Amino acid sequence: MQNLLNWIDARFPLTASYKAHLSEYFAPKNFNFWYYFGSLALMVLVLQIVTGIFLTMHYKPDAAYAFASVEYIMRDVPLGWLIRYMHSTGASMFFVVVYLHMMRGLLYGSYRKPRELIWIFGMLIFLMLMAEAFMGYLLPWGQMSYWGAQVIINLFSAVPFIGEDLSTLIRGDFVVGDATLNRFFAFHVIALPLVLVGLVAAHLIALHEVGSNNPDGVEIKKNKDPVTHQPLDGIPFHPYYTVKDILGVVVFLIVFASIMFFAPEMGGYFLEANNFIPADPMKTPEHIAPVWYFTPYYAILRAVPPIFGSQFPGVVAMGVAVVIFFLLPWLDKSPVKSIRYRGSKYKIALALFVVSFIGLGILGILPATELYTWIARVLSLIYFAFFLLMPWYTKNDSYQAEPDRVNF
Repeated sequence: MQNLLNWIDARFPLTASYKAHLSEYFAPKNFNFWYYFGSLALMVLVLQIVTGIFLTMHYKPDAAYAFASVEYIMRDVPLGWLIRYMHSTGASMFFVVVYLHMMRGLLYGSYRKPRELIWIFGMLIFLMLMAEAFMGYLLPWGQMSYWGAQVIINLFSAVPFIGEDLSTLIRGDFVVGDATLNRFFAFHVIALPLVLVGLVAAHLIALHEVGSNNPDGVEIKKNKDPVTHQPLDGIPFHPYYTVKDILGVVVFLIVFASIMFFAPEMGGYFLEANNFIPADPMKTPEHIAPVWYFTPYYAILRAVPPIFGSQFPGVVAMGVAVVIFFLLPWLDKSPVKSIRYRGSKYKIALALFVVSFIGLGILGILPATELYTWIARVLSLIYFAFFLLMPWYTKNDSYQAEPDRVNF
């Protein structure tokens, strides 16, 4: 075996890669609960790719047969129901994990220097994940899939000058139909997963180049052993954090399996009742809403009043609500990274932001009554104020000095 390993190492950096990214990659020794979600996101990505491959073996990307092929998978393919529920549950759990992973970044300043590029790669992953989820949502060709796609694509027609041409280009036709289904299938199965895998690789390479952040915000590379040149506040990722991550994976899989086997629809939040009805272009559902992970941005879209009958301002607000995350490394002016050493201004602002995000998510599911619309407007203002006022309240906040070494 050693001779075989030597033969491979002479032609491919297998052992060197293992050392650089696992056994000799030193991570801070004070990781906590919040540091599970990066590895969990990678695991769910692999799960989605594997289950997606099996689903494509029986799925037909044809408007006449798509819904029936999903029913065939659920009823007649051996364990097809299991694969389909793993994929549908995985889609929602992916966003749960990613949102918590992003929350960790807000808590501990993981977007701050020297990790700006890691954050940018992460946000690009988030954008691609949203596109992947949106295009995959159309594929079952149920009522909510069809009409949800119809509503979202029609938003692009609000873009001045090029809107109609842009929405026609996305649909591939003048209405959502077979051409739309085929191109969404191609993007969902081939194009976007390739981009996602590439961005995840870039995210990890950038992370391992500058090192991981930690709850204290201490740069462990600044304090090294003079003899071994290893960080004094670090431990090898393997075996310590591989074992720790296995614990996180086990707990996650218990939750995942509980949802998948006992409540795969999650009361209509993961799989809506209308999506078990074949798409009917002649019958509009009473209330059209996107899946729960898009509802905060959908609520922002509805909260912005149209101008001259155009919904373009709402579309812009929805887009800015996502893209503004890219600017966090330059908006945050605090001299410290971790929330442990920040003052009350940032803590209150972050708490209000979380409340506004959850509130908008709930309002995005509900019908757009006048009361709910006004509440959504107030929450949208809080949402954007968190980012736009960040240079002021982070610069003028009180803070404690970060320690030189990791604290316990």
